[in-house]
Amino acid sequence: MTHPFPTRREVLGSLLAAAVFAGAAAAQSISGSYRAEGRNPDGSTYSGTVQINDNGGVVEMNWQVGAQAYAGTGTRNGDVVWVDWGDTYPVVYVRMPSGELHGTWSNGRALERLIP
Repeated sequence: MTHPFPTRREVLGSLLAAAVFAGAAAAQSISGSYRAEGRNPDGSTYSGTVQINDNGGVVEMNWQVGAQAYAGTGTRNGDVVWVDWGDTYPVVYVRMPSGELHGTWSNGRALERLIP
């Protein structure tokens, strides 16, 4: 006999599979080289490069912007990354579906986009 609606077991199985897939997608590594484009709190723009090392939720970042080098460490929870780079406020990034990281720093007064 065919059932017009899925059984409880089928529904639970589908939900479990979706949760596993979502967890795997959120845990995708962000390690690698990125091009940085940003806007400082004063409105001026900058560009540079960033190296990211993602060790299972512990993130190390190294920025090179012109002659200036910056380094920071932080944590990752799913698609959100917090990095202390020595300023009063951390950089907070969100990983986008494209793989880019969109962030804010200086307490939301500055923006940065990291492009893989």
